[in-house]
Amino acid sequence: MSRLSEKERVGFKKMFISMTTDDLKSLSDTVTNKMIFVENLTEATEAILSFSKNAEELLRRKKVQRDLIFRYLATEGVAMPPSSEKHQLVKRTLQLWSSGEADETELQQPAASDSMEVKPVVDFDPLVLGQQFCQWFFQLLNSQNPSLGQKPQEWGPQHFWPDVKLRLLSRTTSEQKEEIPGAELVSLRLLALTSSERLLFNPNLEPRGLKAVASSHGLVLVSVAGTIHRDVACLGVFEQVFGLIRSPQDENSWKIRFINLSIRGQDALGGAEAAAPALSYSSSELKQLCS
Repeated sequence: MSRLSEKERVGFKKMFISMTTDDLKSLSDTVTNKMIFVENLTEATEAILSFSKNAEELLRRKKVQRDLIFRYLATEGVAMPPSSEKHQLVKRTLQLWSSGEADETELQQPAASDSMEVKPVVDFDPLVLGQQFCQWFFQLLNSQNPSLGQKPQEWGPQHFWPDVKLRLLSRTTSEQKEEIPGAELVSLRLLALTSSERLLFNPNLEPRGLKAVASSHGLVLVSVAGTIHRDVACLGVFEQVFGLIRSPQDENSWKIRFINLSIRGQDALGGAEAAAPALSYSSSELKQLCS
């Protein structure tokens, strides 16, 4: 019988949410040798988890497809290059479950306002803050995508300064520019990208894809590049610059002061490789934005 840990069981349940009923029942037949008849998704899931020998064996099953694991890791805030092969995704998932980064309480999604309270420390490292912020922000934003089948985390204007400004440049078949002021409108426009347009943002948190600098008067700039997906299709790449300032009214948590978001569709890439895109901003250019 199964030797899955509780963390592994919870992880698989999250992963299986994205599977079709037919695929899940087929996986149940394979795992149980068709000895267990299941009538619905819940029974199929329990049969699979009960009769699987271990997590690695189940992850390597043909029906547990590469893209399924990739999307699961993205929702857990683990950024992997879109070009990653299945065995690499399996290895990273097993590391996640054994490290304590993921646990059974994550089924009850934590309030996003709690997870962004990065307390100020003396001589803090802007890059560490940038990594923490990007993991938090993109997990929160991606959770609004209904195609992931998960409970959306708490999104809203509370994460932005009231006078925040969003500059959005989109290059697909044509070029479109938008400039949106105010926390309410910025919140709604970003929400539409994932909730209505069903986009999934996969940031590249490796050194080539993430930079962060801090000014002497409290502004931290975080620049990140990544890929944009809809379901299993890669639509293009994005580059995003955040301006962050602490809010003394909210226990010194960080709030977003401005966002510059540039999106390039596959047509605009001109054949360039979309996997694990690198930033076009240099650290010196970011510092100029601070001034």
